[in-house]
Amino acid sequence: MFFERPGGGERAILVHLEGQDPEAREDPQEFQELARSAGAESVAFVSISRHQPSAKYLIGSGKVDELRDLVHAQKVELVIFNHTLTPSQERNLERALECRVLDRTGLILDIFAQRARTHEGKLQVELAQLEHMSTRLVRGWTHLERQKGGIGLRGPGETQLETDRRLLRGRIRQIKQRLEKVRSQREQARRGRRRAEIPSVSLVGYTNAGKSTLFNALTTSEVYAANQLFATLDPTLRRLELDDVGPVVLADTVGFIRHLPHKLVEAFRATLEESSNADLLLHVIDAAEPERTAQVEQVHAVLAEIGANELPMLEVYNKIDLMPDFEAQIQRDEDGKPVRVWLSAREGRGLELLEKAVAELLGDDMFVGTLCLPQRLGRLRAQLFQLGAVQSEEHDEQGRAVLQVRLPRVELNRLVSREGWQPAEFIAQHTLQ
Repeated sequence: MFFERPGGGERAILVHLEGQDPEAREDPQEFQELARSAGAESVAFVSISRHQPSAKYLIGSGKVDELRDLVHAQKVELVIFNHTLTPSQERNLERALECRVLDRTGLILDIFAQRARTHEGKLQVELAQLEHMSTRLVRGWTHLERQKGGIGLRGPGETQLETDRRLLRGRIRQIKQRLEKVRSQREQARRGRRRAEIPSVSLVGYTNAGKSTLFNALTTSEVYAANQLFATLDPTLRRLELDDVGPVVLADTVGFIRHLPHKLVEAFRATLEESSNADLLLHVIDAAEPERTAQVEQVHAVLAEIGANELPMLEVYNKIDLMPDFEAQIQRDEDGKPVRVWLSAREGRGLELLEKAVAELLGDDMFVGTLCLPQRLGRLRAQLFQLGAVQSEEHDEQGRAVLQVRLPRVELNRLVSREGWQPAEFIAQHTLQ
């Protein structure tokens, strides 16, 4: 946009470094999946063993020469590194390889740019791209790096690079103002749901764990779901009816990934707040993934970054259809509380178990008991029937309706406070569940 770079096609060479610190190590299989999701055609995968990264190229100069020969032999225009490159490393590699160089952050940003559908999503992606680009402006402007003098050469008093930086800062400021408006609108919607006492449940998890497929299965929606990384980018909210709880709002959110770029976490703060303000998190885990333990740790790390690591959480192990002879089930702790549900969203196995577990966790404070309603409270009786809270009904000698009910206590309190009734007048007996 603001500077010249070597062109980049779809044919690419993938470069992965081995021998780094285990904490910083990337997954080569996930890297190839990221490249495929971005639409790259991988013509070669180069794995380089290096314990001490080079400040100039990240890799050694000998490997740079080998890469350049491979680039020329394969006639590719793009080399993608499975690591974060500094602006100077990226620039030095492009000069040495004579082709476009992209690092892991740039690759993820490109995928996000392809997936964004809503106006908000496009703004968030643009913000992350501009902030990433702001450190990489020193490119093809060497012919304009000095202010000129003389007739016909007097400019605006700043170099082209300075002009680009000023324009970029202005655009970043403008996008942040728009996203702040979106954030306030989301917060207003959340306050409305809290006033209506509608619980919110948010799906979180590693990318491609099956969140959107599960979301569609639970809500009979048609959210885009595909076997690719970051298929979902824009958050989607749907209403879901649960037994004993009533309506809840279910949110499908963007997936997490190992070493998710901090710029993306910042740019998608408004979206990720759907998770940090939820009453319950459903952590969707790919049960058939060999690296699932590491993926779970990465999700917890991102949740801690957005301040959602202390929220109640239910683990949902998805894709048991890929595990032979494995049945859908609920696993509970020593207190009988659901902590894990095993299911297959694609085949619809175990969905009722998940709904049951969510209802138990959200409906901790349930009113279960007998209500004796005089005839003057006929409207309350009708509302209880409408909510499906009445389990049985009889009438006593005084003509009062004796109802066996089960519903969330907050729902009962909402009904009686709306009309100014006193629960003590008609609660015969009750127990908490």
